[in-house]
Amino acid sequence: MFFICLYIHIGRGFYYGSYIYKKTWTIGVLLLFLVMATAFVGYVLPWGQMSFWGATVITNLLSAIPYIGPTLVEWIWGGFSVDKATLTRFFAFHFLLPFAILAMTMLHLLFLHETGSNNPMGLKSNADKIQFHPYFSFKDILGAITMITALLLLAMFYPNVLGDPE
Repeated sequence: MFFICLYIHIGRGFYYGSYIYKKTWTIGVLLLFLVMATAFVGYVLPWGQMSFWGATVITNLLSAIPYIGPTLVEWIWGGFSVDKATLTRFFAFHFLLPFAILAMTMLHLLFLHETGSNNPMGLKSNADKIQFHPYFSFKDILGAITMITALLLLAMFYPNVLGDPE
């Protein structure tokens, strides 16, 4: 579902011509690559046959990069083949990459607020604009507090609801 929303956001950016704001667009593309990398290393973590061969094939694609490819692959693997060192590195990457995603998201929003957002009309009229802060920031904070409260209530009062059905 997250990727569907992400691709809809990218499609909206193409449709409205958001790519003309190069800094914001570049940060968004880097953000997409970080999200895809996080999903990939998360896919490897169960360490089944599909995960093992997925890690082997996808990381071997990096060996096609001139000059640094084979060295980069060995660094990612932590040796000369996919093994326990690779799994340990992927656990670390899967933990650290969301922090990089958060930082890039903040940077993306910073550049977005600097340039302004596109709209279907393609106009930059200040007459219909409202300030981001306090209106939208309070709305976002309220949404975050609601989600955290719901999660805490679920965890504290119904801890086994999402557990094993047996």
